[in-house]
Amino acid sequence: MFRILARLSYPARCHYPRHVSGHSKGLHDMATLTIHDGPIYHGKSFGAKRSVSGECVFSTALVAYPESMTDPSYRGQILCFTQPLIGNYGVPSAARDEFNLLRHFESPHIQCIGIVVADVALQYSHWTAVESLADWCTREGVAAITGVDTRAIVTHLREQGSSLAKINVGDEYDADEDEAFMDPGEVNLVAKVSTKAPFHVPSAGDAHVAVIDCGVKENILRSLVKRGASVTVFPYNYPIHKVAHHFDGVFISNGPGDPTHCQSTVYHLKKLMENYQGPIFGICLGHQLLALADGAKTVKLKYGNRAHNIPALDLTTGRCHITSQNHGYAVDAATLSPNFKEYFVNLNDKSNEGMIHVSRPIFSTQFHPEARGGPLDSSYLFDSFTDNVIAYKNNIGPYAHTATKSNKPNALYVDLLAKERVGVEMDFGPTRPLPDTVHV
Repeated sequence: MFRILARLSYPARCHYPRHVSGHSKGLHDMATLTIHDGPIYHGKSFGAKRSVSGECVFSTALVAYPESMTDPSYRGQILCFTQPLIGNYGVPSAARDEFNLLRHFESPHIQCIGIVVADVALQYSHWTAVESLADWCTREGVAAITGVDTRAIVTHLREQGSSLAKINVGDEYDADEDEAFMDPGEVNLVAKVSTKAPFHVPSAGDAHVAVIDCGVKENILRSLVKRGASVTVFPYNYPIHKVAHHFDGVFISNGPGDPTHCQSTVYHLKKLMENYQGPIFGICLGHQLLALADGAKTVKLKYGNRAHNIPALDLTTGRCHITSQNHGYAVDAATLSPNFKEYFVNLNDKSNEGMIHVSRPIFSTQFHPEARGGPLDSSYLFDSFTDNVIAYKNNIGPYAHTATKSNKPNALYVDLLAKERVGVEMDFGPTRPLPDTVHV
C-alpha cells in the first residue's frame, strides 16, 4: 500500500529518447596517454584523429563538461575528468540568449586540446542535446581518449604535479618515434583567446563597464549585463587607462596560462590604478594581473585548483563560501603591498583567493563568483561591483565630489562595434558548424 501511495505522490518521469550518432556507434582507433617522465595509459579514441601535446590537468567537477571544455582558461591543456561517466547528456546547441550570449557554452569553441575520460557515453539523452560528445570533439578537432584509469592518472598528477602529456591516436604507441612534449606555459595563451577588436554587449541599464578580455567566459558577461551594465570588451593588451574615463567601471577577466606573459596588460593596469578613481573588479587571471600591477608576485601551484566545491573563507566576514575554480597559478599573499589586504583564502591549501583595496573600490577574486557550473554562494560579488559602478556613475557616497557624467553608449557607438568576439579561432579550427536544432 505504501509503495502504491508513494508512486501516486510523484509525477511520472519523463523519458527522453536516446540518440546514437554515426561516429558514436563504436570505438575503433587505439589511443595512448603518455605523461612526461611518467606512465603510459592505453585506451580507445572517441574524438578527432589527431595527436596532441600539452599540460595534463584534472577537474573534479561532477557536471558541466560542455562549459568546462569551452572555458578559455583551459586553452592548450589536456583535461582529465575524475567523474567516471562523461557524455551521457550529450552536447547542447549554440543557441544565444536575449543578450546575444551563448546560452550553454563559455566560448564559441572547445578550448582544451584533448580530454581524458574513464567511460564515455556513446548514447546521450537530454532535451537540450543536439549531438554526442564524440561528434563534438571530432568536429572541433579535439583528441579524446577513454577506457583508461583516471583514478591512477589523477593520483599521479596529485603526487607529481600537473605534467606535460600527449595523446597519440592511431597505431600502437612508439616512444622512439615520438616528438617532443609541448609546454603551453611557454606561450602567451591569452593572446590566442582574447578578442582581436572591441565588441559591445548592450543592456537595458544606464551603466557602462569596460571589460579587459583575457579569455572572458560568456557567463561573466551575462552576470554584468543582466545587472544593468552594458559592456564594451577590449583586447587583453588594450591601453585601457587611456579610455577608462568613458566608463563607470573596469573589469578584468579570467584567462589561461602564466600571468607573467601579459606584461603589457600589467603595465596598463598599473597606469589605470594610478589615474582612474572608479571601481575595478578582477576574476581569476584578472586577479593575478591586478596583483602584479600593484607589485605582488604569483606562483605556480603544484596541480592547481579545478573543481566546483572548493571552500574559500571571506576574511572580512568570517564566512565560508563554496566556490568554482579553474587555475594553475596563485597570488603570493605575502607579497601584497600595503595598498591591499587579503580578501579570501583557500581552506584546502591555504592559497590566496582574493584581495581588496584598503580605501578604494578595487577588489578581485581567484575563484569564479559567476560559477558556470558550480555553486552561486559568491555571486553577490557581482552585486557589490555593480553597486560601486552605480554609485560612481551617480556621484553617490565617496564619489559625491566627482563631476556629473553619463557614460551610456550612444546609438552610433553601439551600431559600429561588433556584437561578439572578433577573430578568435582554435589553432586547428572546426570542420563544420554546430547543429542549431534539438532532437525530439
